[in-house]
Amino acid sequence: MGEMFSIAVLLLTGILFAKIIGKLKFPDVTAYLIGGIIIGPSVLGILTNESVKSMEIISEVALAFIAFSIGSEMNLKNIKRIGNKILLVTLFEALGAFIVVTFGLRFLLNQTWEFSLILGSISCATAPAATLMVIKQYKAKGEIVDILIPVVALDDAVGIIIFGISSSVAVALSAGTSFSFSTMLVKPIMEILLALLIGIVFGFLFVVFSKKMKNDDELFSFNLAIIFGASFAAMYFNASSLLALMMCGLFISNVGKVSRRYLGLINNITPPIFICFFVLSGADLNLASLTSVGLVGAFYVIGRVIGKVGGTYISTNMGGFGEEVKKYLGLTLVPQAGVAIGLSLIASRMLPAEAGSQVRTVVLGATIVYELVGPLIAKYALTKANAIETKTPVKEV
Repeated sequence: MGEMFSIAVLLLTGILFAKIIGKLKFPDVTAYLIGGIIIGPSVLGILTNESVKSMEIISEVALAFIAFSIGSEMNLKNIKRIGNKILLVTLFEALGAFIVVTFGLRFLLNQTWEFSLILGSISCATAPAATLMVIKQYKAKGEIVDILIPVVALDDAVGIIIFGISSSVAVALSAGTSFSFSTMLVKPIMEILLALLIGIVFGFLFVVFSKKMKNDDELFSFNLAIIFGASFAAMYFNASSLLALMMCGLFISNVGKVSRRYLGLINNITPPIFICFFVLSGADLNLASLTSVGLVGAFYVIGRVIGKVGGTYISTNMGGFGEEVKKYLGLTLVPQAGVAIGLSLIASRMLPAEAGSQVRTVVLGATIVYELVGPLIAKYALTKANAIETKTPVKEV
């Protein structure tokens, strides 16, 4: 009974705040997060900490759909046309954030190497959910979107590799022991390859058996089974479920000449799930954490943006992209949420209690800022890059 009430509250809050804050031309994602904060434990307490934690399955389902959708939207022909430039941009925007945050914390704020490395590696992560929602809401199109979608998708892989290497070094430094090449590099790469393999396997199963579905109802149900099955398999083998589902969606949309109507069927169910996910994310944010992050948190927020924008600008210049992409692509990569929070939880278990707790607090505090401001910045950048039609604003989610 409690969960049913909570879901009703999430949906009604999302719809109400989207209408109210939408009048100020804010993206729906920002409205959902603000609504979640207001009804959550930090403000009104309509949703308690216990009720928020009891609905974690909503977040897992939403992230699964988001990852699958990102993969499905990736067109290999466009990526092949752009070529290695996508990899160049992804590496530079991720490493830009890593370098600025890591070395800034170490030499400007005099933090330890292990603490700086961990936060620097987490800063690489970008939130695909918020970015994808802004693109979908405003039906953004153009060169910047064609580049942004694969960069956001590949960003996860690069971020996991950098975090795997950095966390291994940080743990070794913290314990005063030596670290091996295997734990530093080979293990993270193997986990990524395993996730990609899982995605290919489940994508292949969909391509083969979807043609045997009698109608759209069967196709829709089979698609859900593939998404949840791939997600479970990845978690079972300790691989990234986000990467597995991205690869699954990419494989299905680019191999086997499968009708894309499966994606339309999925899109029919995702709006209420995304509303619940973002309102729930807002409710889960603890405003009190903002007061404890201090100068370290402020530098993390600003340094990460400087690194992302700087790395993107350098790489897009090297790649010969258009002026609009050079100027505004970096700003679309500001949002950060789920992946970073997950990595901070892992990091808090690796480091000594005090350092681990501080990493967690900094990332959670920064998430509040990024998720409230990030979608607005992404919308601004896409508008300035002429990817959003400003004459006919879109009201739908």
